[in-house]
Amino acid sequence: MATEAIAVTPIHVADLHVEGAVMPVCVHLIDHPHGRILVDTGFTELHPAVSDMQPTVYPLDKGDLDLASVDLIVNTHLHFDHCGGNALFPGVPIHVQASELHDARILDNYTIRECVDAPGVDYVEVDGEAELLPGVRLVPAPGHTRGSQIVVIDGMPGPTIIAGDTAVWFGELDDPQTEGQRLVLSLKPAEVWLSHVHEPWRPGTSD
Repeated sequence: MATEAIAVTPIHVADLHVEGAVMPVCVHLIDHPHGRILVDTGFTELHPAVSDMQPTVYPLDKGDLDLASVDLIVNTHLHFDHCGGNALFPGVPIHVQASELHDARILDNYTIRECVDAPGVDYVEVDGEAELLPGVRLVPAPGHTRGSQIVVIDGMPGPTIIAGDTAVWFGELDDPQTEGQRLVLSLKPAEVWLSHVHEPWRPGTSD
């Protein structure tokens, strides 16, 4: 299926202050002929555990997205800024790697646990690759966490990838160091959307 039939829209849901710079937090909406997929959910409220990042939050339920229009959700991983809005979608299937859900539930200082297992959250545990809709698949991409995954949208001249934090900034794709980063490049993508950059990385670009 060509990418022309599948649109990706970034949604700015928060800002974090990290090492003196403002880091945006973006989630990504996939409009597919067979349904809408939301990749990550941001977070909805401030929490003492992340007060050092001085977050400014623009939660999904206060924006323009019709929450009821979302058919499927993907958590690329379960750090708080990627799953903190899961509770806004009770009963909507949330696809996550089983190893990621395991780690988020048992490891200390990994995430904010009440975000992970909020009331109404409905996880679909994935073990490896899986097709979500025609031309859209999940692929494990360990590195940022051992259970991180990416979303690959098949198309020409190459796939579009939504990578979460597999790379946090463009330079990590220009000079890949992790298994997940090398995997992304091996797929020869046309563009790669990251969670903390507003525009996609494309081959030959830099941050």
